[in-house]
Amino acid sequence: MPDKTAGGALAGLTVIEMEGIGPAPLAAMLLADMGATVLRIQRREPVEQGIQRDLRFNLLLRNRTTIALDLKQPDAVTLVLDLLENADVLIEGFRPGVMERLGLGPDVCLARNPRLIFGRVTGWGQDGPLAQSAGHDINYLALTGALDAIGRQGQPPTPPLALLGDFAGGGLYLALGILAALLERTRSGQGQVIDAAMVDGVASLSTAFFGLAAAGVWRAERGVNLIDSGAPFYDVYACRDGRYVSVGPLERKFFEKLLALLDLPPALVQQQSDRAQWPALRQHLSTAFAQRTRDEWCALLEGTDACFAPVLSFEEAPAHAHMQARGTFIEIDGVSQPAAAPRFSRSAAPPISPVAQPLRGTAALVALSQWLSPAQVDRAQSLGLLG
Repeated sequence: MPDKTAGGALAGLTVIEMEGIGPAPLAAMLLADMGATVLRIQRREPVEQGIQRDLRFNLLLRNRTTIALDLKQPDAVTLVLDLLENADVLIEGFRPGVMERLGLGPDVCLARNPRLIFGRVTGWGQDGPLAQSAGHDINYLALTGALDAIGRQGQPPTPPLALLGDFAGGGLYLALGILAALLERTRSGQGQVIDAAMVDGVASLSTAFFGLAAAGVWRAERGVNLIDSGAPFYDVYACRDGRYVSVGPLERKFFEKLLALLDLPPALVQQQSDRAQWPALRQHLSTAFAQRTRDEWCALLEGTDACFAPVLSFEEAPAHAHMQARGTFIEIDGVSQPAAAPRFSRSAAPPISPVAQPLRGTAALVALSQWLSPAQVDRAQSLGLLG
């Protein structure tokens, strides 16, 4: 069995991850970052999927061991079932029915290991009229109402990267479901299936906004509400150098602080609660911020109660003093990347290992020896399952 003495809050947790992109690898990464032992099962012949780049930059695949199997071979499927006998969790992100056709559906896997948590993540869910349809993050956001609400006034909806659907609504909710099922297992002794659908996750994340809409305090038009770029005191502004800063002093006392630091008339605070005055207030703020560079504004506003932060690029963020002080980013194998999150007072996350090529031959057999009996490892070797 994998080492159960390694560090991290999830030390001792064993996870089998079926190859996938997006939310499933994110969930596996989160568990691995917190100390779980994750073994990723990859196709023997790689299939082009997702955004192509060198493997070491596919950071969602860090912190685990990968082996390649041809799951069209019954013996390879048997090997996966053998592995699942010693696993706490299975993660898969295939279209509904694929695992069943491989001979690795929930009924089969739970029969081999009744304590197994079978985590499944899809866009549309395991059932429903769209369950078998292809889709991507943008489509799942569109169906929930979230995409329609994101964007500036008079402009089309703006896709917010894949952060909201794939990673928050999918990967994070899958990880949450897995951890909840593991907690429940301590009481029941039984595993179960987690159906994490991105449409469900994004809908759940949107709960507060559905409440605001029902209360009549959220307008359906984009870019006219308090926190959707409609309010001039909750937006981004261009600076003299063409870079941007963000401000968000929703509370009156914080807005008063911003006005004072910008050397704007204190009376402008009265316009904060008057929507009719928002266009004029926006012009005051826009003109003010255009007078200095982004870094000059940082020198004046950072660390104050003006609710301010510079708009940084992915390249700039790791170098920011606050991020460096907290160690929010780390460098592994020459690649800057986010550190493990969240943080624990006692169960500190173990060191992160870089993304690695799938193990083959003897190296793969050594890895399997941590999960399987010597006889099972010898069988895998004799059948040539690992290349």
